[in-house]
Amino acid sequence: MPGDERFDFLAGGEHEGTRLDRFLQEMLPGHSRSFLQKIVEEGHAEVNGKAVSKNFKLSAGDVVHLEVPAPKELDVLPEDIPLDIVYEDSDLLVVNKPKGMVVHPAPGNPSGTLVNALLFHCKGRLSGINGVLRPGIVHRIDKDTSGLLMVAKSDQAHLGLAEQIQAHSFDRIYETVVYGGFKEDEGTVNAPIGRHPADRKKMAVTPSHSREAMTHFEVVERFTGFTRLRVKLETGRTHQIRVHMAYIGHPVAGDPVYGPKKIISELDGQCLHAGRIGFTHPLTGERMTFESALPEYFVRFIKKLKG
Repeated sequence: MPGDERFDFLAGGEHEGTRLDRFLQEMLPGHSRSFLQKIVEEGHAEVNGKAVSKNFKLSAGDVVHLEVPAPKELDVLPEDIPLDIVYEDSDLLVVNKPKGMVVHPAPGNPSGTLVNALLFHCKGRLSGINGVLRPGIVHRIDKDTSGLLMVAKSDQAHLGLAEQIQAHSFDRIYETVVYGGFKEDEGTVNAPIGRHPADRKKMAVTPSHSREAMTHFEVVERFTGFTRLRVKLETGRTHQIRVHMAYIGHPVAGDPVYGPKKIISELDGQCLHAGRIGFTHPLTGERMTFESALPEYFVRFIKKLKG
């Protein structure tokens, strides 16, 4: 495993007043800003021989020393779990994740996850962004949300895809069925999302300690008591579609967390499918779009609503 990397930089006149974390991101474009902030806060950076914070403002002539810790081994075992791979090349792959599969190992789900399967399939060749070897996950979808997920094999691909998500040029289109009817044919929910003030396991629309969140939707089909929507994410907050739909009074059908207490048990979780993603390949520059057909549980529920 590679060792720690050490860097020394000299701040020029153009860096007068620049925050340390911004300066480091400019000097080391191969690392994300959040990772650089993290290691500065952990005491791995000095300016003129003294430890400083991530928002320290530089002066011309300052000498910046940084130690980048070697990536930690991911304490996860590869598992031979079948994957529905929609696309794959040497830098990235697109996976069609089934409902019920957890993306990343966590307490209570140490195995059987998408990462376990990817480690086996990719033989350990996944990106090591943010200080952990081989996770490869650029964005996530919930356990009981099915559909398309992007995975990076190389750090360069990971950074390029993450930048597109941040710049809102990474298309993520979802199919869902929600409670209630809509007078309008389309709309936008623009409401900040953060941790629920009373239940830390949930997210909520809240003005404090929250981040901007925007969701666009259009009506695809209307049923008695339910509506099928096509939803486009402008941002990518945790549980964003589920929280926003519940916020406007139309929770996702089957959602055990944000929906009614009486759950539609036959859905076994929220009726939400990541049906389309589009992005520019970070290495070739080619615009790519992938689609996933509605899974069986979704089609079965639609038939029931029509019947």
